[in-house]
Amino acid sequence: MTDVRTATAVLPHALPECENARIVLFAMRRMGANGLADARAAHTLLTAFGQGFRRPLVLLRALMADLAGTSSGTIAIAPCCCARMTPAEAAMLTIIARVEIAPDAARLLMADLLGVRRVDGVLASAAAVAAAFADEGRPVTA
Repeated sequence: MTDVRTATAVLPHALPECENARIVLFAMRRMGANGLADARAAHTLLTAFGQGFRRPLVLLRALMADLAGTSSGTIAIAPCCCARMTPAEAAMLTIIARVEIAPDAARLLMADLLGVRRVDGVLASAAAVAAAFADEGRPVTA
């Protein structure tokens, strides 16, 4: 029972119900753990988007690079097989889902996540990812 409480404390959020958010989460976890050129992340986006996979893939890679380059600390990600999310993962998915409809809330979440004040560049990358998914008929919702 203690292990369950510990796991829930470290991974307090359930996986998103939105299939598109799950795709983003899986790709972010793979790229975060194995680098931006991870083949499984690319294959997942190819499977989800077909011939239109390049734009979401490149923009998600750019977002991951921006996150890593801008963050003042580490961003916790769970292993790909994990059935729950870290607070950082939940925040990222919320940012991507809300960046177009609630930009001020997304900006505050991004600043909290990264621990820096100037998040406009990373927020623009998140908006580009959200737009790429939406343009291909796969909007990310939270």
